[in-house]
Amino acid sequence: MKMLHRPTLHRRYRTLLSLACAAGIMLTTDMASAKTFVYVSNAEDATISRYLLDEQAGALQVLGNTQAASKVMPMALSPDQSHLYASVRSAPFRVISYQIDPQSGNLQPQGETPLPNSMANIDTDRSGRYLLAASYGDHLVSVSPIAADGLVGPVQQVVPTGHNAHAIHASPDNRYVISSSLGDDQLMQFHFDPQTGTLSANTPAFVKTAEGTGPRHFLFSADGRYCYVLGELSGTVTTYGYDASTGQLDLKGTTAGVPAGELGLVNGLPPTQKPTDGQARVWAADMHLSKDGQYLYVSERTRSIISVLHISPDTGLPEYQGRIQVEQQPRGFALTEDGQFMVVAGEKDAHIGLYRLDQQSGMPTRLGEADSGKGANWVTIVHFAG
Repeated sequence: MKMLHRPTLHRRYRTLLSLACAAGIMLTTDMASAKTFVYVSNAEDATISRYLLDEQAGALQVLGNTQAASKVMPMALSPDQSHLYASVRSAPFRVISYQIDPQSGNLQPQGETPLPNSMANIDTDRSGRYLLAASYGDHLVSVSPIAADGLVGPVQQVVPTGHNAHAIHASPDNRYVISSSLGDDQLMQFHFDPQTGTLSANTPAFVKTAEGTGPRHFLFSADGRYCYVLGELSGTVTTYGYDASTGQLDLKGTTAGVPAGELGLVNGLPPTQKPTDGQARVWAADMHLSKDGQYLYVSERTRSIISVLHISPDTGLPEYQGRIQVEQQPRGFALTEDGQFMVVAGEKDAHIGLYRLDQQSGMPTRLGEADSGKGANWVTIVHFAG
C-alpha cells in the first residue's frame, strides 16, 4: 500500500477545504439572492406599490410605485411568475401587462389591452396561455389569449353568466373552469379547451349555493378534491366536492367563516336591503389557503377581521378557529409561498400589515406595517428562489 507524504496530505486537505468553502459560499449566495416581492394595487392612487419582504427579519421594505390607472384593482400572476396582469375598472376598461424583474422587483409595462367591461376578477389558466376575466356589472366572463412574450391579446370569447359574475378560475387539471355569480347564488360550470382557450357550458351549467350566500371568491383545495366558496353576504364557506372527471361540483357542507352574531353582523342580506337594530351587514371579501392545506383564511370588511378555519383532513370541511383584527376594510390579502407570512391590505388604511403565521395553530401574529397608497385592495406575492 502506497503511503502519502505529509505535504501531499496537506495539499489534498487544503483542496477539499477550498471546495467545501466554495460550496458554502455558493449556498450562502443563493440564499442571499432569493427574494420575495409584494405588489399591492391602489385604486384611488392609480398605482401598484412594490415591496421587498425580508423573511428573516420579518419586515417589509417599500421599493416604490409603478404608475397604472385609476381603479386599478384585481391582479393575476403568470404561472412562471414572469408577468403581472392588472385589470383597470375605470373606462376605458383594460388589462395592463407588466414584466417582472426578478432582481429588483420592478414592473416593466408591456402594453394595454381592452376588456369587455369592468372586470372584478382576472386569472390565467394553468398553462398561462389565456387570461380569464369576470365582470360583476355586465354579468359575463371572457377569455383573452396571452402571447409567448407575456402580452395579453384582444378578447376572443365572451360568455353571459348569472348576475354579478365575481370570480373565475381554471380547475387544477386545466380542463374545466368555474365562475361565481354573486347575484344569483350560483356557480357556473364550464368545459375548457386548453388548446383553443374556448369555454362551453358543462351539464348542468351551474350549481346553486344557499339563498343569500352571495358567492364571491373561491379556490380549490391543495389536493384538488374540494372547492371552497366564500359568501360575501353570508360570511359562510360552502364546501363542494370536485369531480375531476366531469368538472362538476357536489355540495358537502357549509361553515360559518365569519362569527356574524358574535360580531353584531347580519348575514344573507342583499346589497339593497339595510340592516336594522343598529347592526351591520356581513361583508366578506377575500379567501386564501395555507400551503399545507390545513388552514383557510377569510377577510371581512365591516369589522376589519381575518378569520382562521381549520380543514379536516378526513372530510375536507373547514371549522372556525378564531380571528384577528387587521387593517381597516381588508379587501385583499395574500400568503407567502412557504406559508410563513401573510400580507393584508386595507382599503381605508394608510398602510399594509405583515403577519407571521403559526405553523401549529394557523393563527397570525402581527409583525409590522409599511405605507401603502389610497384604496389598497389587491395583494400579489412573488418569490424568486435565486
